[in-house]
Amino acid sequence: MESAGDNYLASTRKLFAYYKSLGDAVIARLDDEQLHWQYNEASNSVAVIIKHIAGNSISRWTDFLTTDGEKQGRNRDNEFEDLSATKQELTGLWNKGWDCLFNAINPLTDNDLLSVIYIRNEAHTVTEAINRQLAHLPYHIGQMVFVAKLILGDNWASLTIPKGQSTAFNADKFAAEKKK
Repeated sequence: MESAGDNYLASTRKLFAYYKSLGDAVIARLDDEQLHWQYNEASNSVAVIIKHIAGNSISRWTDFLTTDGEKQGRNRDNEFEDLSATKQELTGLWNKGWDCLFNAINPLTDNDLLSVIYIRNEAHTVTEAINRQLAHLPYHIGQMVFVAKLILGDNWASLTIPKGQSTAFNADKFAAEKKK
């Protein structure tokens, strides 16, 4: 029988993979120039958000059980400066951040969830650190989606259930057998 902790870990891995897939779809839809578009000086481009997500994930999840999650080598302020990175470079950085996260959480077991780790010298259980990341990353991925919608306008294709199609979507779901 699966423990509550193992169920939690499986669920978080699934959620992280889902949110990564949304970001992957945004990146795939935008060209180099669009990745660097900003609504105004106070807003972030998709490229900047990618840099921040990657920098945060690499800092938080590298040796996270034994070192503070805010690595001394991280330059968070630089993450919010838009450099002229290509789509290929940004995709590489994006994947590096996600690989770091998945390499850290995939081997975890139920026994690890109450272990204490530190982020900026503040104690967190592993569960709290995962929850923190599960709140942080979707926040920024939602921003990526919004910026991409602004850029693509009428050429945007929904990443979830399109407007006006909920009834048909639900009818298909409820017509099928229940599944886990």
